[in-house]
Amino acid sequence: MKPRIFVVNDASGTQSRSISVALERHGAKTVTDCLANIAFDTESPTGLRVSGFAPGELPDAVLVRSISAGSFEAITRRLGILHALGKLGVPVWNSAQAIERCVDKSMTTFLIQQAGLPTPPTHVVEGREAAEALVRQHGSGLLVLKPLFGAQGRGIRMIRAIEDLPPAEDVDDVYYLQHYVARAGPPFHDYRVFVCAGRVLAMMARRGNGWITNINRGAAAEIVSDRIQGELEAMALAATGAVGADFAGVDIVPDDRGRLFVLEVNSMPAWSGLQSVVQINIAEAIAEALLAFLHRRTAAGAALASALEPAAASVDS
Repeated sequence: MKPRIFVVNDASGTQSRSISVALERHGAKTVTDCLANIAFDTESPTGLRVSGFAPGELPDAVLVRSISAGSFEAITRRLGILHALGKLGVPVWNSAQAIERCVDKSMTTFLIQQAGLPTPPTHVVEGREAAEALVRQHGSGLLVLKPLFGAQGRGIRMIRAIEDLPPAEDVDDVYYLQHYVARAGPPFHDYRVFVCAGRVLAMMARRGNGWITNINRGAAAEIVSDRIQGELEAMALAATGAVGADFAGVDIVPDDRGRLFVLEVNSMPAWSGLQSVVQINIAEAIAEALLAFLHRRTAAGAALASALEPAAASVDS
C-alpha cells in the first residue's frame, strides 16, 4: 500500500507544493492541511479527527512544513495535536518536542550550550529592570536583542545602551540578549546548513551589507568554500542532534578571527535561497529520507513479528 503522508502547511507556497509533489513522485499519497483543521475528538477510536482521513484513520507519517502564528491557546492546541499523533505511534517530522525546542530561542541556546557547542554568551530574563541590569553589566559591549519567538531576522535589534531596550510590552516582558559576535564587514556573512535524517544535504553562505544576513533581508546566497565545509557539517549535525530534530536549518556565524558559533536551529526551515546555489533537490531529498525511514520501520516491524511467530506457536502448542 502507498504510505499516506499528512503535510502540515498553514501557507501554501512553492516549497510546500514541491514536498507534496516529491512524496507523490516516490509513491506516497499526500494530504496537505493546517493543524487548525485537526480536532481532538474523544468519540473517535483514535481520539483525533484528521482532515482528509476517514474517522478512526491516521496518516502513516506527518511532515511539518509550517505552523502559522496564533493565540497561546491555539498554538498549545496545535502542538498538542502533534504530541498526540506521536503518542499514537505516527512518526512526526519534526516532533512537537523538537519544534518547541527550536521555536523557543532560549531553550535552543540552552541545549546548544549543554551539548558543548560554541554559542555566544546569552541571557534571557523577564522584566525591564533585569534587562537594564544586564546592559549595565555588559558595559560598552554590543548586545543583540531577539524576539523569543521569531524567524527570518524579524524583530532583531542592536543594543548599545539602556535607551535602546524596547518597552516591556513590545517583547512581552521577555528580553533575549545575546553578545554580538564581532565580524569582519561590510559585507557581512554567515552560514545556513540544512540537515536531514542525520546527514547534511546542503549549505550556503549568506552575504549582505547589513549585519543581519537573512535572505529575505536582502542577503545573497553563495557557495561555501571547501576548506570550511567539514567544520560546518560537524557543528550542524551536533546542533540538530541537540534539539532532536529530524531535519533543520542551522545558522552558524564566524567572528572576525574565523571562529564559528552556532546561533539558531530552525525546525521549519525555508530553502529557496539555499536551493539557488546547490545542485541537490532539497524537497526530493527530504521526501526520500522520510519514505526510507518508513520503509525501514515497516521492515523492522515485519522482522520482529516474524521472529515472534515461533515463540507464539510454541506457547499455543
